[in-house]
Amino acid sequence: MIQEKFALILSGLIIALLIGCSSEDKGPQTQGDLFRLASYMIGSFSSQEQAAADTNFYDIRLEVVRIWENRTDGSWLYVEHAGARMLDKPYRQRIYRLTQVDDSTFRSDVFSMRNPLRYAGEWKKPKPMTTVMPDSLGERQGCSMILKKEGDSAFVGGTVGIECATMLAGAKYTTTELRITATHLYSWDRGFDAEDKQVWGSTVGAYILKKIIK
Repeated sequence: MIQEKFALILSGLIIALLIGCSSEDKGPQTQGDLFRLASYMIGSFSSQEQAAADTNFYDIRLEVVRIWENRTDGSWLYVEHAGARMLDKPYRQRIYRLTQVDDSTFRSDVFSMRNPLRYAGEWKKPKPMTTVMPDSLGERQGCSMILKKEGDSAFVGGTVGIECATMLAGAKYTTTELRITATHLYSWDRGFDAEDKQVWGSTVGAYILKKIIK
């Protein structure tokens, strides 16, 4: 009888220990809403359907993969934008760091790389960006995006203010508006000159990028 009680107590302690270890292993980057936001963003996306229906939009492709999975300072992503006919020459390559601000608010800091075209197609590798160190990146000040959870189905937000500087096509600053769901990413990037006149980007609304690989 004593042996049976001892065995039950020992079993309970082992189970409790295993549960505790499991909880410790699952840091803030591997569970909850931050993990869900990252999983929504990761994948291959295409605006082909939108471009076929509306000539105001081009057929563009977006590739997003997780990188540096062992880091504990956020969820890190490599992001590559390219025209459908120039997939080997992406027009934008960035690294994002996702962090959680509070129960419903998330932040995506944006980083650039030196000579980014040498990393074109890096998303295809099993472990991308292993030759890049975070301290070699240049943070794009003023370009961080703030996202708010919208129910259990979307994250909505974008850049704040006009501090995201750019010199592309005569623009002084750029803005981004985002809506992210499990199946689509709605992205509206625009450039404005010193007089706040839009000089590039869609004038009729966001690009609708459909996830084609989950």
